[in-house]
Amino acid sequence: MDRVFIEDLRIQTVIGVYDWEREITQTISLDLEMGFDIRAAARSDDIADTLDYKSVAKRLIAFVEGSEFQLVEALAEHCARIVLEEFPVCWLRLKLSKPGAVRGSSAVGVIIERGERTA
Repeated sequence: MDRVFIEDLRIQTVIGVYDWEREITQTISLDLEMGFDIRAAARSDDIADTLDYKSVAKRLIAFVEGSEFQLVEALAEHCARIVLEEFPVCWLRLKLSKPGAVRGSSAVGVIIERGERTA
């Protein structure tokens, strides 16, 4: 399985359960690995034959910036669903980090895998 990835896509959004978090935007970071067969694109050297990671990133940025989830789990699940339903991806590993959320750590968050990972 080939993988197309996006690392450290930083997006501002309203996220959190505390009242003060509902009044500000915070940065979340997305890391994605997406299962996609790149052989056709490698042969043709044509963007029409590949997974356009810029389009994936733009779609997720628009969604996350307009969202107001309380939990990173809910936001991660919705982001995964968007990628799997709107792009030719059969499998996805998504890491959603919330930098600075816990004192003493660089980030906290979740890692989820969705879809069918094929050989």
